Amino acid sequence: MIGISKLYCNTVEPSDALRYGRQSGKLPSHLLQFSEDKKPVVVWNMTRQCNLKCVHCYAHARKTAQDGEMNTSEGRALIEDLAAFGSPVILFSGGEPVMRPDLPELAEYAVSKGMRAVISTNGTLITPDMAKILKQVGLSYVGISLDGTREVHDRFRGVAGAYDLAMEGIENARAAGIKVGLRFTVNKRNTGEVPAIFDLLEENDIPRVCFYHLVYAGRGTELMKEDLSHAETRDLLDLIMDRTRDLHDRGKPKEVLTVDNHADGPYVYLRLLREDPGRAADVLKLLEMNEGNSSGRGIGCVSWDGVVHADQFWRHHSFGNVRDRPFSEIWSDLSEPLMARLKDKKPYVTGRCAECRWLSVCGGNFRVRAEAATGDLWSPDPACYLTDKEITPVPAA
Repeated sequence: MIGISKLYCNTVEPSDALRYGRQSGKLPSHLLQFSEDKKPVVVWNMTRQCNLKCVHCYAHARKTAQDGEMNTSEGRALIEDLAAFGSPVILFSGGEPVMRPDLPELAEYAVSKGMRAVISTNGTLITPDMAKILKQVGLSYVGISLDGTREVHDRFRGVAGAYDLAMEGIENARAAGIKVGLRFTVNKRNTGEVPAIFDLLEENDIPRVCFYHLVYAGRGTELMKEDLSHAETRDLLDLIMDRTRDLHDRGKPKEVLTVDNHADGPYVYLRLLREDPGRAADVLKLLEMNEGNSSGRGIGCVSWDGVVHADQFWRHHSFGNVRDRPFSEIWSDLSEPLMARLKDKKPYVTGRCAECRWLSVCGGNFRVRAEAATGDLWSPDPACYLTDKEITPVPAA
């Protein structure tokens, strides 16, 4: 996760994170990406059931609930363990998490244990009453997925009217006093919608947006050939930075992030190095604190059936099941070879990644994408768009 607004628009300084000691339990949410202990933010895909049929769904969501989904008591046990382990955030996801009747109860329990509870949703089921309930139980953030304007979004979601319902969900959550953000997964089919998303932020006073690079997982694997080219990705990052700066300079700042391609960090730094070398030095310190991709370390996933994964996209590899052992034990068990290597990927990546000057700030980028594209999880991530010149170490003076 790369905070474009934080880095490029000078809204966060290295001292901001240092002031809190860089421990996950003490950092405010907007600084969590700079934590030192990397206690995992845990995505719980609490159900596989969904009322939509999105073409890029990493979870292969279905109309009906999956057999063997964790029940409420099991969910409470998971939350209790995560809280004791020090996980700062639990992200309820799916499928569509609002389809689970016990979502409010479980979110409230997480908050009571000192965690921040957030949800990732398609927004269509957030009625005024549901929004009020989620506010009352202490939910701190709702991330609502949009794939573009009405026609494009409905085509991605496979259901007519999904866009209008999502917009109603956004307004209902905002009216209830819950912070709302947009989640936008970029590919060739909708990259032209990015300017409209920025317009939507401004027109509807939405404070946050996350632009997700496409990950080749679930039904998203079928879109692999529609991922952006390296040149298109560079153009996208420049557009995002330009629009973020424009809003900031006009006194309408938004929190803008990119997700799932940590080449974005060095790209922002290199642009600032040309435009504002002083700020670039601070940005490099922040990127070093961020440390890049954190799958298997600072982010983890529990599936609807209790299976633990390195992140929500890595469903073909299981580290164990919380029904058998607590998440905290599974996550800390370095006798599992892949878990041990994910704690520090740098010695294992190959090719241009191994020699890259940005390895310490990128963390080897997204291993799932490398594995999906090449069959080798340690090969270079094909979505890295930095040139050979940009990644070559600078000779010492």
